[in-house]
Amino acid sequence: MLPYNPSGLFPTGRPPRPSYREPNPVGGVGVTVGAVCTLAWLVLFGLLGGSLVGYVWWTLFAGALAWLVAVGLVRHGDRGVAAGIAIVTAGGWSIAAAAVATRWLSSGDWPLW
Repeated sequence: MLPYNPSGLFPTGRPPRPSYREPNPVGGVGVTVGAVCTLAWLVLFGLLGGSLVGYVWWTLFAGALAWLVAVGLVRHGDRGVAAGIAIVTAGGWSIAAAAVATRWLSSGDWPLW
């Protein structure tokens, strides 16, 4: 195939396909850093609660703050770190929900109020 002639007067082939590159590619190191930092963040906030109710509310609060940071990182920073934050936050909220459901099923009373 002959090289592309941009003038169009003598078409010699198709134009080269554009290649799109990600400006900030997601890497495993970024995801791991976000996950480890969020895990420490949720554990520290979870330890502030002295009971199941305190643990759940502190975990929800810490997760909401972590997700705000993740949104900022998606917009202006490293999306790999944001993915790690989102994954671990979802896992932490799931653990809190499982603890509430277990207490609710065993006692028959909603534990959060």
